[in-house]
Amino acid sequence: MTVAARLESVLRPMLHGPLPIRLVAWDGSVAGPSHAPRVIVGSPRALRRILWHPGELGAAQAYVTGEIDVEGDLGEALSVVWRAALGRSAPDVRWSDIARVAGAAARLGAVGTRLPAPETQVNLRGRRNTRARDRAAIRHHYDISNDFYALLLDPAMTYSCAYFTRGIPEDPRQAAAALDEAQLDKLDLVCRKLDLSPGMRLLDVGCGWGALALHAAEHYDVDVVGLTISGEQQRYIARKVAERGLAGRVEARLLDYRDLSDTGFDAVASLEMGEHVGQRNYLGYARTLHAAAAPGAPVLIQQMSRHGRHPGGGPFIEAFIASDMAMRPVGDTLGLLEAGGLEVRGVQALREHYVWTARAWLHRLDGRWDDAVRLLGVEGARTWRLYLAGGALAFEHGRMGVDQILLRRPSTTVLGSPPTVRAVRVR
Repeated sequence: MTVAARLESVLRPMLHGPLPIRLVAWDGSVAGPSHAPRVIVGSPRALRRILWHPGELGAAQAYVTGEIDVEGDLGEALSVVWRAALGRSAPDVRWSDIARVAGAAARLGAVGTRLPAPETQVNLRGRRNTRARDRAAIRHHYDISNDFYALLLDPAMTYSCAYFTRGIPEDPRQAAAALDEAQLDKLDLVCRKLDLSPGMRLLDVGCGWGALALHAAEHYDVDVVGLTISGEQQRYIARKVAERGLAGRVEARLLDYRDLSDTGFDAVASLEMGEHVGQRNYLGYARTLHAAAAPGAPVLIQQMSRHGRHPGGGPFIEAFIASDMAMRPVGDTLGLLEAGGLEVRGVQALREHYVWTARAWLHRLDGRWDDAVRLLGVEGARTWRLYLAGGALAFEHGRMGVDQILLRRPSTTVLGSPPTVRAVRVR
């Protein structure tokens, strides 16, 4: 029996049906429909990884290292596999499944000791969401290379969901072409919701590479304090502040939000940073935003949501991208924000926009693949390709969402009657 035929005999009962992919094995044998996405299992090491880490993590390790590869559109292949997995009566890997894979692996000579983790896999120590561990997690994800993020993102270096207002992108090329304008539209949407006007003081918690801070200072004439715990991001912002003549207007502090003592800001924003504070710290994060805002001041949070038993995003993301993230249904987040003293004023869902954003980033990554490999190495570039393709799929299928949550610190002068927010027209 060929390698592909043996693997098909193992997978068929797990899938309760035929293979949804065209499987190409290391001996050159094939199985599965000829028209389906081609998945290449190029080494017995791939089976060994899956045995030691059944399910998503083992397969992801094998993809990152090149022991499993996909010809053509990775997102399409993932979608086909996911639809097949949804058709199973039991969605999780069972011991009987592992036993079948182990038997096949033994017959194919793939059984052995645990293989070393890929170099791009996270290796964090200490208690989750402590200051030291958070800094290490940020270094792993955000300090890899400003040049890499520059090839992936828009010119403003906006690493959060864009807001596409000028038509729905039909394919990744359209999304990539529209991304720059969509990110500017998102920044303007945030500034309008915060009702920014000249002379105001804005706090940006988790400011990234300063996209919102620089945009608000230049186009809304406000003074901005941004917080980051990434040294690479702080240095990047300082350079942009000097280039644009914004000294004294934009300040990027290398500061953990838990150490912030400033108060009285006229507006507060935090875009896709709340996912990183951890479940046990989230109420404290909400209280920090409340304390920083002046009475009556608006607060805007853009944050991802997730249902299910993987609040960090799933085994792959938790092991390779951001191991300590914590997401929850948006309703649970609203409850924590209210418990922190903030009043909810409105929620806008942007889930579909993240599908298009992730596809745009993936298209740009593939378009500059050689540069990405030069900057991150082959494993690093493959990690990001899998991350973006899988992320787009998670948002498309509704397993993840993202929302802009507009809040306000209640006024201490007229209880129960916070100042009126200027109407925001959402397109």
